[in-house]
Order: sequence, then structure tokens, then C-alpha cells
Amino acid sequence: MKFIVSSSVLLKNLQNINGVVATNPIVPILENFLFRLEDGTLTVTASDLQTTMTTQIPVESSENGAIAIPAKLLLDTLRSLPEQPVTFNIDTDTFGTEILTDNGRYKLSGENPIDFPKLPTVNKNLAVELTSDALLGAINNTVFATSTDDLRPAMTGVYLQLSEDNATFVATDGHRLIRYRRTDLNSSANTSMIVPRKALQLLKSSLPENVPVKAEFSQANASFSFGPTQLICRLIDERFPDYENAIPTNNPNVMTIGRTDLLNSLKRIMIYANRTTHQIRLSLKTNSLTISAEDLDYSNEANEKLLCDYDGDAMEIGFNAKLMSEMLSNLSARMISLELSAPNRAGLLIPADKEENEDILMLVMPVMLNTYA
Repeated sequence: MKFIVSSSVLLKNLQNINGVVATNPIVPILENFLFRLEDGTLTVTASDLQTTMTTQIPVESSENGAIAIPAKLLLDTLRSLPEQPVTFNIDTDTFGTEILTDNGRYKLSGENPIDFPKLPTVNKNLAVELTSDALLGAINNTVFATSTDDLRPAMTGVYLQLSEDNATFVATDGHRLIRYRRTDLNSSANTSMIVPRKALQLLKSSLPENVPVKAEFSQANASFSFGPTQLICRLIDERFPDYENAIPTNNPNVMTIGRTDLLNSLKRIMIYANRTTHQIRLSLKTNSLTISAEDLDYSNEANEKLLCDYDGDAMEIGFNAKLMSEMLSNLSARMISLELSAPNRAGLLIPADKEENEDILMLVMPVMLNTYA
């Protein structure tokens, strides 16, 4: 089997799907890319059994065949090459692979493609078309808040609710909750599912801007197709927490402030907070916000006073500065509102100037000030 392809084109496509390849996979064959050549098109597949990505590349060849090639060795080789046509000569009996360039020759050992897992099928119970920008907006605003605790698998993905009116994306790790809703994305049927974090992170790194995306869902799998690339992942078969009941509805104390002003102040003050708890204190009075932190272990403390628009009772409330600053960093709004009811109840971060077709609500749990240190 022989084919010729541009080194940079091949490298770019392999880098788009390389994130699927696990460092220490359960099955050794998964350390490889599956190359399948048919009618002048090279289809490359990477898998970790839970998530599979494929991409198609036009090549110069009149032959058909398949081989599994070590992913890391091939990528390292291509990264070191300048842009040029490269020729792959593959012995389909021994799976020995020879890569020829303008001034070099590289030999590596491939593996039998029959050992590579088959591409999962999606029965297409539901199909939705959207733009990559809309999908990226949903991913960027939610995936950072998913849990890394495998003992709570439902929280390790983003909960997607599709209805005739909108699409709602929800993520929580138990300390914060993000609800991101798009009114320009809907479905003919009401359904819900949990998409795993890894699949969404792979989409985030590989989705180009402003291209159509076709999303297809079955009972067990989800598929996202864009350009020559397809991602198929196994959905998380767990019950997502009842997030609606966690969102407080009566929040009479409202602070409005510039997002970057608050974010920059938090970043400075959290330097002086306890390194384990990252606790900071917000003291709210009419048109005034004081942010303070202290670390009794090292006798460090800091405070800053900011102007804001505050309508409500004087209040002191504690938050985890690390979580709060990460939430603010993922918002794009110029002004934000912090809605509060009591020092022991969750606060809501809401953009004061909303983008068209989207609605974002970020809930952050308070920390008790009597443990503040």
C-alpha cells in the first residue's frame, strides 16, 4: 500500500484528533492511529473506547488498505519536518511502514488493523444542526465547571436539555453551577443527555470558527460532524442532579459592577488568601464593595475597596476566590450583577449586558465566614 500526502496537511489533521489517544490505554492497540485508504481518501481514526474521532484527507494513491501506526512516533516525526510531500510505503503482510521525504527515510513498525476497535454507530434518534460558534459558546461557558470526581459520574459531563424553544447546557461540580441557554438552538423533540467532559474538550480544541455542525444523538452515543472530522462519544448513563431547585429565586440584594474590575481585584486579593481554602470576604454597602482576605498561617492579609452599584442590605459574604475568578474569566460581558439573598445562600452571577440568543446564569456557593482564615 502506497500513498503521497502533504506533511503539514497530515500533521494538522492528526493533531485535531490526537487528544483522543490515551497515554496508557487499556488496550495497547489504542496507542495507534488507524489508517484506512480507499479511493484516494485516507480516513484516520483515534479511539479510547469511550470517544472516537475520525478525519478524512485526500491523498495521491490508487490503492486500498489499512494499517495501525504508532501515534506518538508519527506525530513527532511530522512535527520535525518542513512542509513537503511525504510518501508512505506500507507492507500489508508485515505492517512495516516506510516514510520517504525529500532527504530522509524513516522506518517504523505498524500493527494489524483488525485489532483496532470498530467505529461506534449512532442510531440517529435525533439530529440537530447548529454553528460551531454556538457550540463553542456553550462549551466555553460550561465545561470548566464540570466535576473531576469519578465517584459522581453524572457531574463529570455537561447536561444538555433540548426542547422546541431552546437548548440548555448545565454543568456543576457541587460548589458552583452554570446554566447556559441558547434560544437559537432547538429540537423537534424534548430530550436530555449528559455529554462527557473529554468529548467536549476535544470539540473545543478542534472546532474551526463559523462552520456548520451536525449533532446526532441515540440512546447511548452522540456524534458531532464538521468538515472532514467526526467525533463519536458514549453518553453518561446517570441521573443529573435537580439543578433547578438549587437556583435561589428571591435575591433582593443586587450588586452591579464592571466584570474586569472585579476580576482583577479578586486576582490580587486571592494572592493573600489561605492557599488551601482560597477564601475571600465581600463586604457590601451602598455603592461600595470591600474585598479582603487573610492567611493566618503566614500573617498575610489584603483588602481593596471598589465602587459599585449596590441595592440591598449591608452584607458580608465569603466565597472561594479561585472558583469565582474562573467563572468571571469565562464571561464576556462588560458589566455583571451579583444577586444575593443571605450570607449562607448561593449567589448568582449574571451578565448585565447579555448577548443575543443566549442566557447565562452562574451560581456560586458561599463559604462560611466563621471558618474564614
